Amino acid sequence: MPIPAEMTAIDPATPGGPEVLVAVSRPVPRPGPGEVLVKVAAAGVNRPDVLQRMGLYPMPPGAPTVPGLEIAGTIVALGDGVERWHIGDAVCALVAGGGYAEYCLTDARHCLPVPKGLSLLQAAALPETYLTVWANLFDRARLQSGQSVLVHGGSSGIGITAIQLAKEFGATVYTTVGNAGKATACVAAGARRAINYREEDFAAVIAQETEGRGVDVIIDMVGAPYIVRNIASLALEGCLVQLAFLEGSKFEFDATPVMLRRLTLTGSTLRARSIEQKAAIVARLQAKVWPVLAQGRCLPVIHAVFPLARASEAHLLMESSQHIGKIMLTVKDDGDAAR
Repeated sequence: MPIPAEMTAIDPATPGGPEVLVAVSRPVPRPGPGEVLVKVAAAGVNRPDVLQRMGLYPMPPGAPTVPGLEIAGTIVALGDGVERWHIGDAVCALVAGGGYAEYCLTDARHCLPVPKGLSLLQAAALPETYLTVWANLFDRARLQSGQSVLVHGGSSGIGITAIQLAKEFGATVYTTVGNAGKATACVAAGARRAINYREEDFAAVIAQETEGRGVDVIIDMVGAPYIVRNIASLALEGCLVQLAFLEGSKFEFDATPVMLRRLTLTGSTLRARSIEQKAAIVARLQAKVWPVLAQGRCLPVIHAVFPLARASEAHLLMESSQHIGKIMLTVKDDGDAAR
């Protein structure tokens, strides 16, 4: 099928609320050297998409103004120098932006084959979320089998993935949640204990659960209100990894425990990394996690699916924090994403 000149995309003219996410017509991009063009079947909705829509997430130079950081679909065009992939291949891919559209460009090295047994919809829930978890939990924090981890916001897409992968690779997992339903989902995903932060002090629970030792790794997206208790909850030589600052990035704390207990405070973003750095994480993820997915374990948990034209509703749900797992967009209602 010939590639059209125009496509439907979500490309807000100005920052704003979810209502700015309306379908418009945009030129179909053409792949440059080392790139592939994917006909999108489904795209993941992530917190950075919301921040970008609000004008609070600076985009890397050259990134599309169309939001969307992960997709799955079929390759329809190849740029010069692409050898691994062929037209017609089904892939999921990490993208610098542009996922909320019928067609999307990505570097060929950021594509992954759709894992055996997964639909394109499920595959679209993988790249941004699973790469973020792998890069931070295993690359930066160096989580090992036999260690323990506290995952804040365990019912989010990132949280559920972190729980599953940490458990799969031999760690004991604790998590924080906001209600009983989310607690049940997190325990089902592999958490030993889900702590309702509205009713319990997570630091006190961690101290009790670990007999005062603390956990080896903490993954946090909350920020300022948690920093002191996070540090108190880390074991000797523990590592706090900051993925976001949903409730503020500025805080005061006594750094003495960092020195005395040889703690590591770190964090990262994925989108701003170089093409080569992202490609290296993609390769590690395919080697370590794709075989697990093909065996039916650590599969993405999808909470809700919206057609592209209803992206505003997807963002409203994301902002409500009522979801458990991933929120997805399907680009066509022709069944492509289900295959």
